[in-house]
Amino acid sequence: MSKIKIIETGFDDLKIIACTKLGDERGYFMESYNYRDMKQAGIDIRFVQDNQSRSKKGVLRGLHYQNAPYAQTKMVRVLSGHIVDVVLDLRIEKPTFGKVFQLEMTAESAQQLLVPKGFAHGFIVLSDSADLLYKSDEFHYPEYEGGIIYNDPSLAIDWKIAEPERIISDRDKKHPLLKNAQFSF
Repeated sequence: MSKIKIIETGFDDLKIIACTKLGDERGYFMESYNYRDMKQAGIDIRFVQDNQSRSKKGVLRGLHYQNAPYAQTKMVRVLSGHIVDVVLDLRIEKPTFGKVFQLEMTAESAQQLLVPKGFAHGFIVLSDSADLLYKSDEFHYPEYEGGIIYNDPSLAIDWKIAEPERIISDRDKKHPLLKNAQFSF
């Protein structure tokens, strides 16, 4: 019996994975990843790298992607805190190209977002701080990185925190608009 539930998002291959928490007065146990259960649910991905980050309230990271031949599928999970996770479909051949999907995530929700190759990914922290863990099916290659500017007006992303209160790296402030970006998947 699988301990996960797959929730469709309306974007091909972009899925919410709801895990089952077993709890009592001592706390809880949750199996956050099981290759056999994922494969049984139709998701046959071998992850090769885990990344963890901690960010304080207002930190916005993104929108990032990694180009072919090292494009990445990611599975994102919140370990503590509250975020808005944002993905942008960059797959030109899909009807959802240029569309944004947003999901508020918390550690308590026991949800993960499976972000397939061909999406840019970002998030903003709504709580005092947040810890994220994301699995990747390809190693990190900085020379293949790309990004889309977080405030591209054509995307109309609701980051839930006003612009002056956002904390953004210099690198993320320099990404191009979607219409000027270069990407390959």
